[in-house]
Formats: sequence, C-alpha cells, structure tokens
Amino acid sequence: MRHWLGLLVALILTALAQPALARDLGRKLEYRQVEAAGLPVQRLTIWLPPGYDRSKRRYPVVYMHDGHNLFDLANSNFNKIWAADKAMLAAMRTGRVEPHIIVGIWAPGADRYRQYLPASAYQAAPPALRARMDAMAGGPIVSDAYLAWIAGPLKQWVDASFRTRPGRDDTAIVGSSMGGLMSCYAFLERPDVFGRAGCVSSHWPAIDPREVGAADAQLIALWDKWFADRLGQPDGRRLWLDHGTGTLDAFYSPYQDAIDRRIEQSGWRRGIDFQSKVYPGAEHEENAWAARLPEIFGWLLAK
Repeated sequence: MRHWLGLLVALILTALAQPALARDLGRKLEYRQVEAAGLPVQRLTIWLPPGYDRSKRRYPVVYMHDGHNLFDLANSNFNKIWAADKAMLAAMRTGRVEPHIIVGIWAPGADRYRQYLPASAYQAAPPALRARMDAMAGGPIVSDAYLAWIAGPLKQWVDASFRTRPGRDDTAIVGSSMGGLMSCYAFLERPDVFGRAGCVSSHWPAIDPREVGAADAQLIALWDKWFADRLGQPDGRRLWLDHGTGTLDAFYSPYQDAIDRRIEQSGWRRGIDFQSKVYPGAEHEENAWAARLPEIFGWLLAK
C-alpha cells in the first residue's frame, strides 16, 4: 500500500510541475529613460530565455532595433509585432540554436530615421541625395553615436548585468527597414563586436523610393562601394539579408541583387557565410517579419 501511495503522490507532483515548466517562456525586463551620449533618451526591453533564473550558464545576445515592436502589441506602433520571443523559442526547439538573450532597443519616435541611417553611407551620398536625406532626418544624423553607444556603454552594461558570452561570435544585431540598414552598418563598421547580423527588408532607397525610381544607378553604386570598402573576409561571421515583393519591399530587388553580387565577389559563400532570400508576396510590415523570424534565427544563430 505504501508503495502505491508513494507512486500516486509522485504522479500528482509530476502533473503539478509540468504546467509550471510549460509556463516558463522567458521573462521581460523594462528600462525607461536610458541616457546615451549624443542621442535622444533611449528605452530597452530585455528578454531573458527560459531557465535563465535557474541556471548558471552564460548566454549569447541578440541586439534588436525597434524594440517597441518586438514583444507586446500594447507597445507596438501598428498593433503588429515580430513576436521575437516566440521566434527564439521556435528556433531553440530545433536543437540548432542555443537560448539567446534579446536586447530590444526602442526607436526614438520622430528621431528614428536619423538614428538608423548609416552615417558613413550618408557622408558618401551625392549632394542631391544627401539633401533629401537631411529633409527626412529633421536634424543631424546620429547613427555613429548610436552605434558607438550599442557597441560600447550599452554592451558593457549588458555584459556586466547579465550572464552573457560577450565575444564577437556570440553577439548578433538584427533589424528591419531602416533598422536593417543600421544592422548592416553595425556589422560592417564594428566586425570586432558583431559576428552576426540580420538585415531584414533593408530600406536601400534610403528615402521615399518614388523619388529615386526603380533602380537608381547612383544609389546602387553607393551601396556597392559601401560594402566593397568595409565587408572584408567572412572570418567566421554570418550575414542575413532578405526582402519581400509587396508594398515598400517591391522596390528593393535591384539594390539587393547588386549587394549580393558584391558580397559574393568578396569571397562570401551563399548559404554558408551569408544568406539572401526573397519572400514572394511578403509586405513591408511586422507580421511578415514575424512569419520568417524563426527561419532567420534558425540560420543566423545556428551553432
């Protein structure tokens, strides 16, 4: 009788424990009014993966732009989110991706464009294009200060405050649209810090694409030289690029094709060192990015 009673108790305890374990989907931390030199006030949402609080392991980190659109509909601009936590959980379930900490950096409202437009590309742009960029920015371009903050004080604070693996190969940066440009900028300018980058639906026209036409030769030359001058050899790094074919994404193909050729000419192997994909019918919006984020994480962050 005692044997059966003990077995029954064990089964009950197991049944009670399983829902608790199933509920561990990670947890989020919010940091408001974060000061950053030369920048508008920043805000962070940080997601810690399941098991973080019960373990002593150290975790790789993904830095993501537009942090307000990553996790919670209540914070989002368009009632759409990337569901980055769910994408990470899906990638982890494949067994090919380790749990990662996600650092979501909120966009600073009207200052988003000038914070995300790559400063080195802006400086190399022809005067007429640069004037149109200035008109959109409404203030000085500060992406150089933004990158310096992410790669410096922010990363140092994250590495000191959480159990991270701080090395280049364990540090990724991901964003879409202007955030896609910013992610490529970080990857090219700070290869010592970011070993992985996801440049999703990158806004290669840089301004309203109707102002530059379907395939602006000056812009194509700008991006081609930008990559040629900075990309270097893969050296174990990994780069993801993509776009859809609907709405704003319909304008991106000529630029992405030229960039892909430059990357291959620089010795990067498609599918191994870099990936460039087209998603037919996908539009320039968060639901489309959410749909493919598990695939992005699955390739970009694979062991």
